[in-house]
Amino acid sequence: MRVYIGADHAAYELKNHLVSWLKDQGHEVTDCGPFVYDEQDDYPAFVLRAAEGVAGDEGSLGVVLGGSGNGEQMAANKVRGIRAALVWNDDTAKLAREHNDANVISVGARMHSEEDATRFVRLFLATPYSGAERHSRRIAQLAAYETIGQLPPLP
Repeated sequence: MRVYIGADHAAYELKNHLVSWLKDQGHEVTDCGPFVYDEQDDYPAFVLRAAEGVAGDEGSLGVVLGGSGNGEQMAANKVRGIRAALVWNDDTAKLAREHNDANVISVGARMHSEEDATRFVRLFLATPYSGAERHSRRIAQLAAYETIGQLPPLP
């Protein structure tokens, strides 16, 4: 699987670990940076590139990382076609894929150990989308809003 990854300075070491781990697992990795540690860097430069990569490469997934993962998730979700999920435990990693067909995982490097973050990414990548009608309906509603601004009907 192709995996696009981007981070900020707070997650620089975790990103480098995950790039190596992903390659060891047989994934094709596009590292969108950062490539050097700079405590003044701005995550949008790296995260938006990772999200754009996923949006333009059907079947690929993305990993974005920061101190908390919040800003990175927000940035990734600005890219049309991206469904980025902030993950903080095993269940959210699996449910992001299974129920929401998320195509980007966001993890906070200051919130989780390297071991836990790696496990979240492993679970995210390994979990398929369920394809359940109710989930597909909801995703379609979000896509319609994202592309044409159409609000879903009220129940």
